[in-house]
Amino acid sequence: MLRLMLLLQEQNTFMASSMVLFNKPFGVLCQFSGENKNLSNYIDIKDIYPAGRLDKDSEGLVILTSDGKLQHQISHPKFDKEKTYVVQVEGNVTDKAITQLCQGVELKDGLTKPAKAKIIEEPCWLWERNPPIRVRKNIPTSWIELKITEGRNRQIRRMSAHIGFPTLRLIRTQVGLWKLNKIQLGKYEHL
Repeated sequence: MLRLMLLLQEQNTFMASSMVLFNKPFGVLCQFSGENKNLSNYIDIKDIYPAGRLDKDSEGLVILTSDGKLQHQISHPKFDKEKTYVVQVEGNVTDKAITQLCQGVELKDGLTKPAKAKIIEEPCWLWERNPPIRVRKNIPTSWIELKITEGRNRQIRRMSAHIGFPTLRLIRTQVGLWKLNKIQLGKYEHL
C-alpha cells in the first residue's frame, strides 16, 4: 500500500513539473556550463537541471526537471529509486560474479546494497559509440543488466572491476518509472 501511495505521489509530482528525458552520448558532461561538451550542446530549455548524473564516460538516460523537490526524489539515495544499466564488460562473466553483485560488493567506501544482476545478450537496439570501446583480440566481452538503488561515484565501474570484469561500456536505460525507450542518441523528449 505504501509503495502504491509513493508511486501515485511520484506521478502527481511528475504531472506538475517540466521534465525532460535525454539520451546522453559518451563524452558529455551532466552540466550546462564549461568548455567541455555538456548538456547545453543538446538541450535548449531554460531552468531545468539533471536529477542525478552520469559520468562523462557513461551513456544513456538522464532525467532533467524544473522541480527541485522532484529532482531530489529522483536523485537522493534515501528514496531507493531503482536505476537500470546495461554494461559491457571485459571477459566472460560468470555466475559466481553475478552472485557477488546480487549479494553486495565491498568497495573502499563500504559494502554496496545488493544489486539485481543477470547476464544478457548484446542489446539489439545498441547504437555505435564514438569513440568505440577498446577491443582486445584475445579477450572476449560480455553484457550484464544491473539494477541498483544507490548512486555512489562510478559505482558500477568499481563493482564490475572488483568482481574481475572491468566495465568497457555503461548505458543507463531506466530510472524509476522512466525509460530510455527509443530516444535517439543526443536527443530528448519533453514530457
